[in-house]
Amino acid sequence: MKRAILRNIAIVSAIFIITFSVMLIANYFQVRGATPLQTEVIETLKEINDQNANNRVLQEQIRQLDLLARRAYFVRMDHLMTGVYILLGMAAVFIICTRLYFAREKDIPDKEIDPVDEWAIKTKARKYVVWVATGIAAVTLLFVLLSSPHMKPSGQANNDEQTELVAEVQEPEETTGQIIPVEDTVEPEIQSEEENTTLNEDTVKATATPVEEAIRPEVSKVTHNAFRGNNSNGISSAKGLPVKWDLDNKTNIAWRQDIPRKGFNSPVINGNRVFFSGADEQARELYCYDLTTGERLWTLAAANISGSPSQMPKTTEDTGLAASTVATNGNQVCAIFATGDIICADMAGKQLWAKNLGVPDNHYGYASSLLIFGNIVIVQYDNQNSPKVMALDLATGTEQWSKSRKEKVTWSSPVMAYINNTPQLVLMGNPAITGYDPNNGEELWRVECLSGEVGSSACSSNGIVFGASEYSRLIAIDGTDGSVLWESSDFLPEVSSPVATKDNLYLATSYGVVAAFDTQTGELRKEHELNTEFYSSPVIAEGKIYLFSNDGKMHIFSANNDFNLINSFDTGEKTFATPAFTDGKIIVRTEKSIYCVTNN
Repeated sequence: MKRAILRNIAIVSAIFIITFSVMLIANYFQVRGATPLQTEVIETLKEINDQNANNRVLQEQIRQLDLLARRAYFVRMDHLMTGVYILLGMAAVFIICTRLYFAREKDIPDKEIDPVDEWAIKTKARKYVVWVATGIAAVTLLFVLLSSPHMKPSGQANNDEQTELVAEVQEPEETTGQIIPVEDTVEPEIQSEEENTTLNEDTVKATATPVEEAIRPEVSKVTHNAFRGNNSNGISSAKGLPVKWDLDNKTNIAWRQDIPRKGFNSPVINGNRVFFSGADEQARELYCYDLTTGERLWTLAAANISGSPSQMPKTTEDTGLAASTVATNGNQVCAIFATGDIICADMAGKQLWAKNLGVPDNHYGYASSLLIFGNIVIVQYDNQNSPKVMALDLATGTEQWSKSRKEKVTWSSPVMAYINNTPQLVLMGNPAITGYDPNNGEELWRVECLSGEVGSSACSSNGIVFGASEYSRLIAIDGTDGSVLWESSDFLPEVSSPVATKDNLYLATSYGVVAAFDTQTGELRKEHELNTEFYSSPVIAEGKIYLFSNDGKMHIFSANNDFNLINSFDTGEKTFATPAFTDGKIIVRTEKSIYCVTNN
């Protein structure tokens, strides 16, 4: 009776081992290469988020879906671990029962064995069964290990994979976004992405052969959508950036092109496109270049616009007619000129709308850059005529809201700060720094603290707004209520705009000093006297500060408390604009050319 029970248990466990092994092997082919962040749906949503970083409700839904995907993934991995233990346990039961069942027959009878003796045949059969079962179990364990390269508790899973998508949708300092109900935006946003993909493909097909299309490298999703990057805040998430290049010897230079028309605006990057503008007495133009090849894809002229002046306004040589940086969101791109003409195009260069805002009365020339937020483009229009800030609909150019300002003529640009994860539009001018609700233009706070000719723009970090202007002061403002945290009068910028991390504020002056301040106290940490002039603004990327001086010399500092000068080298061309950054590439606009720096 006992042997019969042992035999039945061994048979059942053998059947279980074989069945369970087949299931685990099948599981290997299902989960191999799968990660919680690489499903087709997640990848699609990540692309939608990159192109539509304006919808915080959509971002929250993506974040929740990401969390569910990761939970499902790690639950599956936990089940897999449990399956391994069960398999090993059943294998042990099978071996023990088999061993006990044949315990009495483990010795060969003392007789001459006939080759066809039944007992010998059964003995070989038993060995084959054991070998096969052991082999299946071993193969199964191998497939289990292959399908679970991160065989550890879910709390210790690969941190990079767990945080990749969350980081993309949780960095308010890197995104712009209008808070709009998801039911009003999700489907149109997805449709816009599909339309934009079609436009991208059409443009590529028009400029490249099938062979060239096949070998085009993958384009980074890191954008640089406005002056000083996304939100115009001077921070880039680009990685793999070069730290040395040489124009004359073409070292680390992917391409270089002469600029069609003069301009002091900075380049912007979205996908495989580079945008900037240029203007002279003959024409005002918006340009689109291929990021990879440097080929000009299209040019759109600001022409035949009702109200546009027939005679160009007078500007100084260091401002010109195209000092304002363009802005894009990956679906539309807008440009504004010193004539008051503003134009908007799609990614294929088709004009969507154009209008004249009135010729700005400005003794140097209009220089404020554009900023896109959600479905509007924001224009800071401080001039002698009627200073104001306005929001225009991206689709039609219709004015969504407009607020009069008390400020005199300024050349500063709008900035989007995130205070407690809520967007604030911050404008500088004479005499005040002002925070607005970008959804309707309502004033949130106002601090009268500046004077003179204000050309530098604000920046923000960790809920604090920073502003500075030469012959005035450097000031730190609590973005929640507009209270002043601290002030300083040391090392004030004229044109270059500051940039801040949680701990440090960095700025560059027109007389050659680059300085770092403690963001909490205003204490001067360190300064570098470089005996040159700075109009370009510093940008922080990969823990480094990239800063051009007017003579075309690139200075790279460490973005930490040490604030060391890591590298400094001449590029050979005067540079007034702020460079644009994406993964592995830097786009630089000089007095004469535009070029792409890369790690060759």
